[in-house]
Amino acid sequence: MQRFFQCMVSWVMALAQVLRPPKSWHVPVLLATGVFSGLGAAVFHISNASSYLSEDPKACMNCHIMAPQFATWQRGSHGTKATCNDCHVPHDNIFLKYAFKAMDGSRHAFMYTFHLEPQVIRMHEPGQWAVQNNCIRCHENVLGGHQGLQVSSHAAAQGQGRLCWDCHREVPHGTVNSLSAVPHVSVPTLSPVLPEWVQKNLRDNPQTQPKKQP
Repeated sequence: MQRFFQCMVSWVMALAQVLRPPKSWHVPVLLATGVFSGLGAAVFHISNASSYLSEDPKACMNCHIMAPQFATWQRGSHGTKATCNDCHVPHDNIFLKYAFKAMDGSRHAFMYTFHLEPQVIRMHEPGQWAVQNNCIRCHENVLGGHQGLQVSSHAAAQGQGRLCWDCHREVPHGTVNSLSAVPHVSVPTLSPVLPEWVQKNLRDNPQTQPKKQP
């Protein structure tokens, strides 16, 4: 083990020497590194990225477009029995679980950032695979030897069987999930971006706030 760590240290030192900029570039590189590190930390904080490591369904509300999905889940039959991750993330092992979350989350973040999300959100194929497997995992004890236990999302796409929600269409989100479906529903709001001390200063000094245009 000690030899392994020595090899790793040697490899890191060698890599640092290769990537080390010329002496005249030290200050610009340090400044650029600081700027991009600060921007990265700010984006990480504003996006509440650490919440995606948890099992809290409120993490899905970091994107306001998920309001219909959150509201229909919370008020449906699964609201007290399962979380978003129980249904939408594979549970075969912890590595697959977080790899799936990283890939799916990156896709969602990209689409949300560049306004590519559709008005009515539907699962893509990897998501259907995860949900179908989790339906079977949770409800296997009540299905007995039902042939639906053998149906995968790929088989259903080939016309070999039906997915669970082909029949159970109202579970758990209902049939209509557009942003206009639940315009007045009460859902968790995003936490403030500004630190508490900045908010306090703005409240105590209203003259520092930008004036609203008439």
